[in-house]
Amino acid sequence: MTSLVRSLRSFHRRRIEIPVGPDDLVLDIGSGDKPHWRADVLLDRYLGADHAGQRSGRSAARVSRPLFDADAAAMPFADGAFDYVVCSHILEHVPDPAGVVAEMARVASAGYIEVPEAASAKILDFPSHLWWCRLDGGTLVMTAKDAPAFDPEIQRYIRDAGIERQLAGLLDDDFDRRIVSVRWKGRPDVRVEGRPAPDLVDAALAAGSHHRVGQDAVARALTWVMTVPRRRQRRRRPILLDDVLRPELRTGSGEPLARRVYRYGASTGLSTG
Repeated sequence: MTSLVRSLRSFHRRRIEIPVGPDDLVLDIGSGDKPHWRADVLLDRYLGADHAGQRSGRSAARVSRPLFDADAAAMPFADGAFDYVVCSHILEHVPDPAGVVAEMARVASAGYIEVPEAASAKILDFPSHLWWCRLDGGTLVMTAKDAPAFDPEIQRYIRDAGIERQLAGLLDDDFDRRIVSVRWKGRPDVRVEGRPAPDLVDAALAAGSHHRVGQDAVARALTWVMTVPRRRQRRRRPILLDDVLRPELRTGSGEPLARRVYRYGASTGLSTG
């Protein structure tokens, strides 16, 4: 099998295939610049220009569907509001992955988690990541990092030698080895070890993007092409705001969700913008 065919099959399996029906409700957590094609609702905490590095360098998040600006560890959604939740390359960034996992299991009955695999991440490290992720049997194990880089000396060598792109190309040639994929029902099997220091969390949030705009454009184009025969699988029935919100946040207005940002605040409840 050629590397191109292997890459396309991997992309299709991870980003296109999804075990839901046309009426199922799908949530994408940390949707960024490349929300899942089947997602009906998006959630992302960092939408403004000050967090462009956590996306692909864009000055602001693209709003292509109803988008909730809220903490993934304290979602404004009702218990069991969704049939499926996608959480791709998010858990390695958050200070409280156990809280996010608990919330995913609360608001959805099944889902998909994807994170970078620890050994690969240690070769080409990213200061925006807070956790080393690996599989132990069927359990996703997340171990807190104690420094921005696994080996600062090696990272300086890679940077000064200008070989980061070459290394990334070699590792991406078999992308499935770079990641850990978990499809779950009921509750994800995740074990969290340790906790990153506050200064490491601050540094991760301030770190520059490791995404490449060209790669993201290719991913969006591939998604468009590969989903052409699946467009009929998109949910077409309107989604009511009160149907997805926690009971204490419901308005009773019968308002359908729209393509806009919904911001949740402790003092004001839910607002739109």
